[in-house]
Amino acid sequence: MGLPTTQVTGHETAIPGLILFDVTKVGDDRGYFQEKFQREKLIAEGLPADFTIVQNNVSYNAQQGVTRGLHAEPWEKYISVVSGRAFCAWVDLRKGDTFGTVVTAELTPEKTAFVPRGVANGYQALEENVLYSYLVSDHWSADGKYQSVNMFDPTFAIKWPIAKEEAVLSDRDMAHPHLTDITPMEF
Repeated sequence: MGLPTTQVTGHETAIPGLILFDVTKVGDDRGYFQEKFQREKLIAEGLPADFTIVQNNVSYNAQQGVTRGLHAEPWEKYISVVSGRAFCAWVDLRKGDTFGTVVTAELTPEKTAFVPRGVANGYQALEENVLYSYLVSDHWSADGKYQSVNMFDPTFAIKWPIAKEEAVLSDRDMAHPHLTDITPMEF
């Protein structure tokens, strides 16, 4: 008799290449087990087969309302929440017809996302002690091509669950330019 395993279901979004995944977990009274990143299952559901992981980053968010982003890099990311819940927003900053397209979703331990290069990513911790993890396909570089956009830009009016006035924000993120001041990213 085989043990139950994690099931994965992928969902395309309005941003080409941005894929949301439902990832089940198997538990009992002791806790649970989950294959958070199971390459074969994820590829079968849409993850690009050439996605190569070179680094795992973890962002710990102690307070509810911590809000970070929106940052786009020249690498791909596989994002998961290890504990807690995060409201996530993505904005396509790549040159093309979908430039400025926004997708939002709540990530939990059972919902993950693959973010293609050039798509800005931001999130808001919906409770205390949120562990947000992301696997990336390249290392940060001082001479890399990065782009950021203001998370409160009225052009796309993201409906953050926790209002700007109550959010925990960095001065750096608040100073990001609006979409109209962005040069689309090209790869």
